[in-house]
Amino acid sequence: MDPIGLLLLVVAGAAFYFMIIRPGRQRQKAQQEMAAALQPGVEIMTVGGIFGTVAAVTDEEISVEVSPGVHMRMVPAAVAKVIEPKPVEDDPVD
Repeated sequence: MDPIGLLLLVVAGAAFYFMIIRPGRQRQKAQQEMAAALQPGVEIMTVGGIFGTVAAVTDEEISVEVSPGVHMRMVPAAVAKVIEPKPVEDDPVD
């Protein structure tokens, strides 16, 4: 195999790693960290677009309250994101 062909193969492999594999691993690591940090009282959105509040957390599943008195059991991997509470703005005094 000629040196230019080998160099192109190495460059293509490096590009594939940095554009496909590495970002996927970073997303997976961030998802795992977020799932491990879930606590009761946190508002979340699931991958299905369901909003709710975490009611209970175990090693294998979480309980999410989607409406008063309505709880859903799901795996922590089903959480798409944690909804950050919005800061309360003070009313301007005129």
